Formats: sequence, structure tokens, C-alpha cells
Amino acid sequence: MYIESRKIHLIEEVLKVEDESTLTALETVLEKAKRAKEKRHGIYDFVGVISKKEATDMRRAIEETCETINENDWK
Repeated sequence: MYIESRKIHLIEEVLKVEDESTLTALETVLEKAKRAKEKRHGIYDFVGVISKKEATDMRRAIEETCETINENDWK
């Protein structure tokens, strides 16, 4: 519940602000935090997380267990 009281306190402090530049700075900080949270991870974010051997083992497991599609089954 501590976070809720912090939010209320922050809102109260923002309501007291009368300087336009302070409000702009607060908006900028909130927008940056929102964008950072929404950032999507790409494949290169995970480089080095698994070893080459683990990657090879994963590929082998996928190849061995995945079903292959036979084009003649559709006809």
C-alpha cells in the first residue's frame, strides 16, 4: 500500500506546481519512462544468453520433433 500513498503524494505535489517548465519536465520524464517500459526486445538483446552448443541442441531438437508438411497431403 506504500506505493499508493507515494502516488497520492506525488499528485498533490504536481497540483501545487505553477511553473510551466516544471510541468514540461515532469511530462518529459513520464513519457520517457513509458517508452522505456514499452521497448521491445530484439534478437540482439539476447546475444550471449545461450551458448553455441545450447543453440545447436535447440535446433536439433526442433528438427527432430517438428512435423514436416507434405504438399501432397493437401491434394
